[in-house]
Amino acid sequence: MAAPSILSGWFRVRQDLGHHRRLLLTLLSFLFPLVLWCVVSYVPWIWHPDVKIEVAAEREDVTTVFTAGDHVSKEYFPTYQEAVREENRGVLAAREAGESEGGFKRKNQKLLRQLAPVLIENGWLPYEEAQNDEAIYHLWRDLAAGTKVAESPELSDENLEIVRRNWEVMSALSPDFSFRQLPDTRLLKLVPQGKPANPAYLPAPGEVIKTGWRDFTATPANEAATMKERYLESLGVIFRGFLWACVIGVPIGILCGTYDVFARLFEPFTDFFRYMPAPTFSTLLVAVLAADDAPKIALVFIGTLPHMVLMIAKTTRLLDPALLEAAQTLGANSRQMVTRVVIPGILPNLYNDLRILLGWAWTWLVIAELIGVKSGLTEFIETQGRFRNFDRVFPIIILIGVTGFVTDQVLAWLHGLLFPWEGKSGRMSRAVAAVVTWPARIVAEGARERVASAEAEREARAKLTKAEAS
Repeated sequence: MAAPSILSGWFRVRQDLGHHRRLLLTLLSFLFPLVLWCVVSYVPWIWHPDVKIEVAAEREDVTTVFTAGDHVSKEYFPTYQEAVREENRGVLAAREAGESEGGFKRKNQKLLRQLAPVLIENGWLPYEEAQNDEAIYHLWRDLAAGTKVAESPELSDENLEIVRRNWEVMSALSPDFSFRQLPDTRLLKLVPQGKPANPAYLPAPGEVIKTGWRDFTATPANEAATMKERYLESLGVIFRGFLWACVIGVPIGILCGTYDVFARLFEPFTDFFRYMPAPTFSTLLVAVLAADDAPKIALVFIGTLPHMVLMIAKTTRLLDPALLEAAQTLGANSRQMVTRVVIPGILPNLYNDLRILLGWAWTWLVIAELIGVKSGLTEFIETQGRFRNFDRVFPIIILIGVTGFVTDQVLAWLHGLLFPWEGKSGRMSRAVAAVVTWPARIVAEGARERVASAEAEREARAKLTKAEAS
């Protein structure tokens, strides 16, 4: 009997939960997908169909080049390792036989750089210096001498032995890096290492956080835009497009909801136009507005405006007819009814409509930034996705989601400050009615004053006429 009473506190028809229960459920709504993501990513026996490469090596017999961070299937990875070991055995056999084959200086330089991801992950080499051959050369020396020990990722004993053997060959020619002093004969390749991983399209949460922090704090090479600049550019596209939609859409929507003549004039075409996919206008927008931010802003505008007009028109029609009838009865003219009754009466619901429509505008961001010259956060997503660097894509997706969610929550909070009379159920209390109907009361008061003035003037004329007759 206890269980139903407990559950009944949670499942009440059309009744709000208590504050603490609402807070708990809100936290669970975010924690549940995050926990599921962590379980799938970090519990080894659940999924992990791939191996994420931490130490890579090129194979001579295939054209595919794997680098650290790439994913291969569990079935292929042992074959990959064994092929590299077989190449190393051939190099050692050639050395023992006294055979010398030259022309490998450039390949040996690339082999040195294949250790760079390990050095970066262990914090010995800045990400921006992944091709700093001199620094990498000295770190090979430190690993060979044992003065540095790789821990994350940890080098296998097999690879540590390869590091020592290669350093013996390299240090015999030069203790410091010089391309001219690199060995001209083959060095041993590092044997590929990896760890169980999700598919490339679902990186682990830790990888997403680490990569996102690196991208947002690193200084891009070749004077490329920073992530902060990209973020601000994307915000500019969204909010400028939405602002122009509001400037045009809000007045038209109010007029359509107030006057049937405007509804019949604008709504049929607007209803037809909203079924046209906004991206189909991208080529035309670039032709008309050139290939800068203007066509991107215009696409957000086109994608948002039709829905804004129709939604606001409907909101305007939902205004309590009693308010309009009272204003008409008390002598309000058409302009006064719109400015003092309709607009104040729909403001709370109009505000909510704009909140919803701003979320709709965010859905056009990715498409908008791909037209003309690619820019903003979308350019980064498209570029990294093409190279399957999804650990760099997820932080941007999450950033966009967080920005939209926080913006919406702030606007919801402001709704309570701007319209404190709005009850949660949407019904007006007495205080609400008093505030919302104040325009009608002002109109009524003005009408009564005009009636009293006219009556006083009529009485004065009557007295004057009577006096003249006598």
